[in-house]
Parts: sequence; structure tokens; C-alpha cells
Amino acid sequence: MWKQKIVSPEEILAKIEPGMSIFLGTGMAEPRTLVKHLMESAQYNLQDLELIQLVSLGDVVAIDERYVRKFRLKTFFAGWIAFDAISEGRVDLIPSRFSRVPWLFKTGAINIDVAFIQVTPPDDNGHAYLVGASVERQAMEMAKIVVGEINSEIPRTMGDTLVNMDEFHYLVEAAEPPLYVGRWPLQDVYMKIAANVASAVKDGSCISYGLGPLYEALAKTLATKRNLGVHSPFFTDALMDLVKSGAVTNRNKGVFRGKSCASYAIGTKELMDWLDMNPLVEFQPQDIVMDPRTIGLNDSVMAIFPARKVDLTGNIALHTGKGNVTAGPGNVQELFMGATLSKNGRTIFALPSRNRAGEPNILTTLDKYPFQFTNRESMDLVATEYGVAFLMGKTMRERAQALIEIAHPDDRAELVRQAKAVKMIYADQIYFDDSGHLYPEKIACSHHFKDGLTVRFRAIKPSDEDEMRRLFYRFSDQAVYYRYFSPIKTMPHQKMQEYVTVDYRYTMSIVAINDASGVEKIIGEGRYVRTQGESFADTAFIIDENYQGKGIASYLFELLIRAAREEGIAGFSADVIESNRAMIKVFEKAPFPVQTVLTHGVYKITIPFNAP
Repeated sequence: MWKQKIVSPEEILAKIEPGMSIFLGTGMAEPRTLVKHLMESAQYNLQDLELIQLVSLGDVVAIDERYVRKFRLKTFFAGWIAFDAISEGRVDLIPSRFSRVPWLFKTGAINIDVAFIQVTPPDDNGHAYLVGASVERQAMEMAKIVVGEINSEIPRTMGDTLVNMDEFHYLVEAAEPPLYVGRWPLQDVYMKIAANVASAVKDGSCISYGLGPLYEALAKTLATKRNLGVHSPFFTDALMDLVKSGAVTNRNKGVFRGKSCASYAIGTKELMDWLDMNPLVEFQPQDIVMDPRTIGLNDSVMAIFPARKVDLTGNIALHTGKGNVTAGPGNVQELFMGATLSKNGRTIFALPSRNRAGEPNILTTLDKYPFQFTNRESMDLVATEYGVAFLMGKTMRERAQALIEIAHPDDRAELVRQAKAVKMIYADQIYFDDSGHLYPEKIACSHHFKDGLTVRFRAIKPSDEDEMRRLFYRFSDQAVYYRYFSPIKTMPHQKMQEYVTVDYRYTMSIVAINDASGVEKIIGEGRYVRTQGESFADTAFIIDENYQGKGIASYLFELLIRAAREEGIAGFSADVIESNRAMIKVFEKAPFPVQTVLTHGVYKITIPFNAP
């Protein structure tokens, strides 16, 4: 019986009355045949219409001056092709949270008279599928006229997507292909950023995803993870690649377990073919997917966001402009709050250290920038191609230092100067001009030890000052004496900042970090110091007494040897008190001959790297 509802697009348009509000599907769900006829038709009744679309992605909905009398577009996104038109007053932006849009339809706060919905061809029982769930069903429920555009090229997606032909007043047959969105090219800077983001994503995390070069790169850098989950507004080609890699199993999710959950499908024909009847992906409406309470039912949610700018306090400026699908701060807030409600949830904002014009993206203030997300009290992580800044629990001074350290190396000296001027950091804060370029990023790695302990290692940074002070005060008097050969009782700022601010040409300091709790905790440090002109370097290390006996010291020693040999150092020397048997055992495990001389209760240890 449903075939009797099939009419031409012109017959549908003849039923439109001036002043009506017409809902259009978004992305792959955009009914392009109906929209194209609406754009091209000269029927007199098509005047003063409202077109309501979540985001205008394609080229069919024209928004230039020619159509000003025919319709006005209302959208919930400020980006993609509508940004310029919104700025010039030709398109209306409706600020709203993702999960609130269905409620706006249901309550009539946004009136919908007609709904143009794209569907698959129906089966023998008259059932068809939507492309994703989004808000199409809510629009259909509120519209006086519901029109289905049948397109055989769209996928039959799983989830809350099944509709019956009885729900449509009229049907048209598609003459236009679906809207396909191409992939972003992989860029070196985003590959580096994505690698740093991936270093903060634990196995078993539940991730959110979006559109853009960051997410394209993440599909590569997250591929080695295990048992990831997906709970995201968008399902894209990059997510398809990640699922195919085996990294995504959704086994640990608390809601929609075993399935990747999303509202939209946006991508290429390859993605559409892969999604067809694919039980691995569950599409649900926005008010479910983007409800922070639903998001928080999943443990270890990692909400990942691209950012435009960040200031030294942790305030974020979000992206705006053409080609962008980022919504306003309210939309980011939902994923942000969902991660906050999630057990062991995390949030991370990622951005290049500089923009395409070579201007800094890390600033002392964001006063001049729109679309700000100012929830710095809950800020967690920020990543650039130069590393990850851990902000949670940090003072404003510690935050400023951590963010300066992931800025572009050529911008750091000026940031230090500005931060001192506004008293963000210590007035006597030491900064070596070349330290940014000299910082040995390649040292960074992780290692699994006894009892399931995973420890990260990296070169020390000036922002480690307070954590190193805390490590010092956890040591026993004996441990302090073994390390410093004197009964040191205090480690004030001046002394500790000299210790953590090193010249990497002559000193290498590697810290061992446990961040299982969500914040960085330094549990050990090893270093070597080479006097200019000397071929050997003095070495020493110390491990938090609660983490001793797990092999951390031996692994630190291996990292120091590797770094020293790459710098052309001929060997290590060390002075070890005779009773410090644990330290002596570490040196004895060296892959090179160990020479020891005992004098007055102190072993003089020499380890030549090139000895036969």
C-alpha cells in the first residue's frame, strides 16, 4: 500500500504554504532531491519559509541573497558553510545543547510544520531505516506533513532507526545521491598531537569522536589500544578505521555494551557501505547519546575536543568559521559533564601550538576570542604536538608553567616574560632560551612492571618543581642521605627550581610517573651530569620507597645509558655509600663491566660503555 503514497517532488512543494517551517535531515540523512527541487522551484507559494537543519553540510541548501524571499535557514551549528551567512545575518543560529534539540521540537519551542526525511527502500512489511537517529523521529512526530525520500544508496543502520511507511504522508523517490563528506588528509602536526593524546588514553577507555584532522589522526594513534568503547555524536570514516583495527570492542561500556553508539553518520561511500546492517554500531537520538547522565554510565570516558586557543589559566577558545562542525560551548559542556560523571572520566583539549599563520595558540589571555569554554575549575588535560599538560589539581602558577612547556619553543620565552609580568609565575623563575628546542621528547615511553603497575618516563620539566618537592619530602632520612650525602631537611623553591631546570646539553634527568589516579605523580628520578670537556658523566637516581623492588630503578638506568650513548658519553661514574646495597645491585646489572673502588665507606663506581 505504501507505493500509493509516491508522488513527484512538485506535488509535495504544491502543498507547502507560505510561512511554514520545514525540517531537513542532516548529513547523510539530507533529502537532497526534495531540497534541490525546493531550491529550483518558482512556485509562488514557496515564500517566507523556515528551513530547520542541525548543520548545513552540503551544497544543495543555497543560502545566498537570491533566496532571501523564499526561505531563511535556522541551524544549530555555527560552522561548515553557514558561518559567513550567520555572521552577515542571512542565517539564524539557534544556540542549544545537543541533547536539548529533541525537547525543543517536542515542546513546540521550535515549530515544525513539514519534515523531509530520507529513508531506505522499505522491506515487504513496509519497514525502512533512517540514516542514524539524530532528531528525525522527533521531527516526524511533530510535523503536520511528513515526507519520506526513498534512497537505495543509503545504509540500513541499526538502533532506533526503524520506521514504517505508515508514518509518512507522502513519499518521493530520490534522484540525487546521498551527501558524502570526504576525509581530511593526514598532517604531520596532527599526527604528533594525536600521538600525545593517545598517550593519555588508557586501554578500556570510552571515547567521544568528532570531525576534522585531529580525529583523522587519532584513528591511527589509537589503533594499538585495547578494548576501547565509543559513545559519540558522530560516526565517521576515522571511527570505522578504528573499529576495524580491533582497538574498539565496547566490552567495558556501561550502556549499549558491545556496540559503538552515535547519532549521526557522516563520511564517504565506503563508510555507508560498511554501516549497512552492521550490528557493531548503534544509532540513538541526540537526547540519549548526548545526555551527560547517559554518557556518565560508561566508565573511563575520554572526551576529546579540538581547540582553537588556550590561555595560561586553562580557558579554551573553540573553533569557529567555515568548514568547522564544532558547536558552541554548551554542546562541549555535555560531553565534558558526561566525562565528569563517568568513573575515572577524563577530558582533553588538543590543538597545534601555532595556527596556520604561524601565530601562537597558547596565550596569556583569550579576551579577544569568541566561543570561549571557561570551565577551568574542571579542566583536565591539554595537548599540543609538544606534549600533554596535566592541569587537574594544579595551582594557577603550575598550570601556567605546564602550558608554557607545550607551547611552540619559539614562543615560550615571551610567554614566560608575560606570565612574570602578570605574576602568574615566580618572578625569579629560571628559563633557558634554548630549552624548548633541546627538550628530548624521544625519551618519553611507558613500561609495565610488577603487580600490573604501568609507569611513564619522560625528561624532567620546570613544571615538575612541586611534584619533585613532594617526592623529596616522602623520602626517609636514610634515603636522602644515600642520594645527597648529607642530612638535607628542606628543599625550598630556589633550590628545587635549579634542580628541575636543566640544560639538556650537559644534564639528562628522567622522571618516572604514575598517573593511574588521573594526575601525574612522580615516583622516581634518575639523572646524569657531564662537566663540559669530560668524557664520563656522573649519575644517580632515587625511587619512592613505596615503589622500590619493582625494577623501576633498573629501567631508569637503562634509559639513562641509552640517552648517554646517543650523546657520545663514554661512560658513567657514581659515588655510592657502602651500605646502599640496593643501589649497588642496580649498577651491577649494567650491560657493561662495572669497576668499583671502596674508599672510606664509599664505592667509586665506573662503567665504561666501550670496554672490551
